[in-house]
Amino acid sequence: MNSIIIDDDKLSRRIIKEYVNKLEFLNLHDSFDNAVEAINYIKQGKEIDLIFLDIEMPEMSGLEFLDTLKNPPQIIIVSSKENYALEAFEYDVTDYLLKPIVFGRFFKAVDKARGNYLKAQDNRDHKNEIFIKKNSSLIKLKYEEILWVEALENYVIVSTYNERYTIHFTMKAIEKKLPPSKFMRVHRSYIVNISNINVIQDNLLIIPINGGVKTIPIGKSYKESLMNDLNLMIK
Repeated sequence: MNSIIIDDDKLSRRIIKEYVNKLEFLNLHDSFDNAVEAINYIKQGKEIDLIFLDIEMPEMSGLEFLDTLKNPPQIIIVSSKENYALEAFEYDVTDYLLKPIVFGRFFKAVDKARGNYLKAQDNRDHKNEIFIKKNSSLIKLKYEEILWVEALENYVIVSTYNERYTIHFTMKAIEKKLPPSKFMRVHRSYIVNISNINVIQDNLLIIPINGGVKTIPIGKSYKESLMNDLNLMIK
């Protein structure tokens, strides 16, 4: 699970980082001493599964930060005060930890988050198909039929070997519909079926299609995540 820390308390950030590094199922992407920097980071399209969030911070509080997120990942509140707990749970946070944090309590919280994460993954991966609306009909597409998804203003184009479907959907919404084990966002305007990637050349993906190829750009902010997830044999 990819995580970030947002906490203006330097000692608290260090302790959480140490705890995260003890657990193989957690990966710390970054830490921030204010919510504004975290917002800028998330808007780059980073895939974050879990946020450790303080509430009382300068410029923007943790709860104000939550108000900026349309589709928040799991949130574990880390606070020195109990009085925000009721309001925090109205945001459907995963857990609420009081400082100073001990590892046993930390593990209980992240294990709960891991359970939620695995359940969501199972629910998404269990089905091997998605339905696309075409005119007044619903067309069933198996995941392996989908080559890539491309953004087009307020629409997306779902491309298969034989057809292109234009639907009124956002990239963010369709990304949540597709299993991350099979599809990956590689650019602000593209989601690709990982199994159809044939060649990676510089900052381009080469996907074979109908005797030819489709080249898809790799966004700078997505490249590291793509390379980490592919099964590479490079030196």
